[in-house]
Amino acid sequence: MQVGGRYFPSLKQVFFGGISRMQFSCAKRASAVVCLGACVFAGAARAAQPDAIVVGFLGGFVGHTNSIHEEVQLARKLREAFPADLEVRTFENHHGQAALEEVLRLLDSNHDGSLSAAEKSAARIAIYGHSWGASETVNLARELGEQQIPVLLTVQVDSVQKRGENDASIPANVAFAANFFQLDGLLHGRAKIHAEDASRTQILGNFQSGYKTAPVNCAGYPWYARLLMKPHIEIESDPAVWNRVEDLIRSKLTATASPRQAGG
Repeated sequence: MQVGGRYFPSLKQVFFGGISRMQFSCAKRASAVVCLGACVFAGAARAAQPDAIVVGFLGGFVGHTNSIHEEVQLARKLREAFPADLEVRTFENHHGQAALEEVLRLLDSNHDGSLSAAEKSAARIAIYGHSWGASETVNLARELGEQQIPVLLTVQVDSVQKRGENDASIPANVAFAANFFQLDGLLHGRAKIHAEDASRTQILGNFQSGYKTAPVNCAGYPWYARLLMKPHIEIESDPAVWNRVEDLIRSKLTATASPRQAGG
């Protein structure tokens, strides 16, 4: 068979004979060139590290795709706003190990199974979460720090500390951290976070919200959540809070300066 003036054997000719040695040799060389070009192109496509990675953690036992929750809605907004530049993932808070493995996979631009110093230093990561998910936010940042991977931003919304974790102390590999909380309900978030190393981490603020005189619609939540922990889910449903969370993530990820420079 001839294509573009070149001879290529049919499968029948290859397996059952009918081509000369010279023809088969030419065909092999042509196939090798095509394969090499395809492999180089595929390798180049895989080599790109995402400009930034955003990880969101849900609270309680909420599924990571439950779109009633603002954590999932924020992830969708960010994907739509930065379709080519941003990798966004949401996880249940008890899947912290899976989140860590996914971040490491995304940073491994050459897919060799380990991260070089260059791959680590190029990381631009933002992590956010609500309730237990906020606790897992800090825990993931800490685990990344143990591997010398910087985190650009952590955002905690009504953070409730999980057993064995420390959601009050922000590890030194985090450049910026923010904490949103309410104190109206029996279940409420941590009122204050602090930096383990204030020379490396800037606490953007501990921001309190109140819902006694300005309730927030929590339609779609289970009745027991609305009855027993309403303020805790009001802050999760509060568009004013989540607009600020989104603004923080956008501002830090789109800044052209280094993290510390961008913060003044």
